Amino acid sequence: MIAVMILSMVIQNMLQRRFDKYSEVPLGITGAEVASRMLAAHGIRDVKIVSIPGKLTDHYDPTTRTVNLSEGVYYGRSVASAAVAAHECGHVVQHATGYAWLRMRSALVPVVSFSNNIVSWVLLAGVLLINIFPSLLWIGIGLFALTTLFSFITLPVEINASARAVEWLENAGIVNYETKPMAVDALKWAAYTYVIAALGSLATLLYYISIANRRN
Repeated sequence: MIAVMILSMVIQNMLQRRFDKYSEVPLGITGAEVASRMLAAHGIRDVKIVSIPGKLTDHYDPTTRTVNLSEGVYYGRSVASAAVAAHECGHVVQHATGYAWLRMRSALVPVVSFSNNIVSWVLLAGVLLINIFPSLLWIGIGLFALTTLFSFITLPVEINASARAVEWLENAGIVNYETKPMAVDALKWAAYTYVIAALGSLATLLYYISIANRRN
């Protein structure tokens, strides 16, 4: 668990450093313009592109049909802003084309949202009452397993969105042989954050399973 936490901090630090580094590499187009062009190239005209506060807060919201870009990405004219904007639009394309992993992930959202609201309390109660009501801990483990599954299903969704982003950026002539590896590197470190989150969730799940098994 401690190793996963340390690795998570290292990856977050590397992501921040990569984003800052590639934010200094100029491109003649803003993140907002990249998003607009990518959506238009895929015939998608009913999704809005908006600027939101924060740094690396970028995300696509299918419920509101908006690509939400942080101010640095929305207005930025750099490799980093282009890569992030194209990545979020990659999710839009997934949504429009019915990408299977995204459909599976979306189907789990209501269940996982419910689970996240109660799982901590159920696990805590399960540990405290393990000698009285051992089944309660297994109920909590089941709920937590859903969040772990969600984390792993998220991985192909994010990796595929990045692949779509890089392919389109290259085909559109926005990146070239020199800047393409930078975009790939920036998105690679972003993907690592999802990998470590999934591994951390799995490690926690195994920890609670070991507690339950010791009781048995």
